[in-house]
Amino acid sequence: MARAGLKGTYAAPAIGKAFEVIELLATRPEGALITEMAADLNRSVGELFRIVVVMEQLGYLRKSDTTDRYTVAYKLLDVAFRATPSQDLIRAAMPEMQVLALEAGQSCHLVVANGGRGMVVAREEQPGTRGFALKVGAHIDIIHSCSGQVILAFSNLQRAERIVRAAEEERSISVDRSWLAERFAVIRRTGHDSRKSPITHGVTDISFPIFGFDRNVVAALTIPFLELIDGSQKVDIDAARGMLRTATSRISDRLGFQPD
Repeated sequence: MARAGLKGTYAAPAIGKAFEVIELLATRPEGALITEMAADLNRSVGELFRIVVVMEQLGYLRKSDTTDRYTVAYKLLDVAFRATPSQDLIRAAMPEMQVLALEAGQSCHLVVANGGRGMVVAREEQPGTRGFALKVGAHIDIIHSCSGQVILAFSNLQRAERIVRAAEEERSISVDRSWLAERFAVIRRTGHDSRKSPITHGVTDISFPIFGFDRNVVAALTIPFLELIDGSQKVDIDAARGMLRTATSRISDRLGFQPD
């Protein structure tokens, strides 16, 4: 029988170790041997061997025929998409994202809230030779990023506070609520957010919210607008902003959103 653990939850050692393996391999794209996993997780090889083998048999891990290293298999991503609302969201968003990338000549990515962080669940790269895009699965700072503040600004107060508290706990930070309230007021007034990227020179992030049938914000669609020195980008930033506004309205409509 499982014994009670922290915060009144129950311990399930095998399940806990399985998720430790997945989280470790997420940081090791080249994969890892069982001995390496054991060393990194401060566990014995015996503790992990059966768990890793069973996860491989179930299709959640893949073992290289040449190096014996284990990596996370795509089955995990497939199950996650099918088991969460993100699948319907991505199905609704991708056609519009493809059109947006083609017509604007800019990449775009879709962000949802995931605990105290934002996570990229879909992206569409612009079809040209030069562009900037985030990877699917990338985590973003939900407090300070353009996408994150759009999600927070259009969330109800209870949900926004829950996300902010999760971010504070996960990152051991303290968030200035009055500063956030001022940012949210500006974003709600304009209906979107747009600002120079704090990370990449020459990029201006533009982000609009996407709403579901229940009128709650479900995601933010963002263009990291890349301004080329020679001015050869397909459209200017104002035109790209208008295209993004239209795309998010269409995605929201596909999800059943009916504005007041």
